Amino acid sequence: MVRLVDTHNHLYADAFDEDRLEAISRSVNAGVDRVLLPNIDVSSINKMHALEDAFPQNLRCMMGLHPCDVKESYQEDLALMYEWFSKRKYVGVGEVGMDLHWDVTTKPWQEDALRIQIEWAREFNLPLSLHTRNATQEVIQILKPYKEKVTGVFHCFSESLELAQEILKLGFKLGIGGAVTFKKAGIREVVAQLGIRDLVLETDSPYLAPTPYRGKRNEPAYVRLIADEVAQLTGRTSLEVAEQTTRNAEAIFGQ
Repeated sequence: MVRLVDTHNHLYADAFDEDRLEAISRSVNAGVDRVLLPNIDVSSINKMHALEDAFPQNLRCMMGLHPCDVKESYQEDLALMYEWFSKRKYVGVGEVGMDLHWDVTTKPWQEDALRIQIEWAREFNLPLSLHTRNATQEVIQILKPYKEKVTGVFHCFSESLELAQEILKLGFKLGIGGAVTFKKAGIREVVAQLGIRDLVLETDSPYLAPTPYRGKRNEPAYVRLIADEVAQLTGRTSLEVAEQTTRNAEAIFGQ
């Protein structure tokens, strides 16, 4: 069984408190033996670190401030997070970006926080794991001056082929998750046209579970379902999808 990488997962979330160990075991048994954990806010740091410490062969952390958690205290939160880079090794700066779905009033703070964290990526030579809900074009514009200076993944990508092509021109990859299994999702046609060369796979657990688990809690083992669907859409085998997306994940995150 060719191994797979879940490039975006929140296994430290409360939704896994009842069966976290079992979920990790199911993941390894499914061949998803590398799971990358982006941080959310100050309160999630210790839980995330503890999980990586318990499963160093399988789990890897990123450090960053989620755009939905960019509040009035964001500069203090970022200062605390920045200190961690001298204490631990990370595989990326994430989950960072912009979210203009829930709260547009924080847009200036979100932009500033994103620019600060892009500079972290440059300083520590790490990729970005980007959240861009209702803000993909805004993030693309912010990143354009950094072309060939930073790389990473537009996580949970589900937008147009044109935006996908803009992202690829910047040297970033596309994170494909459970939405690709939803029969009416537009991302299906985008993936079919793009092929697998520039994709990585993710679950965003515990959110966005793929079919047939849609509406239920997601978990890292379901990456294999996403890989199988991408194979169907692109006319490739599941083995080819696993090999290519794993190579992409290793090239970006070193995992």
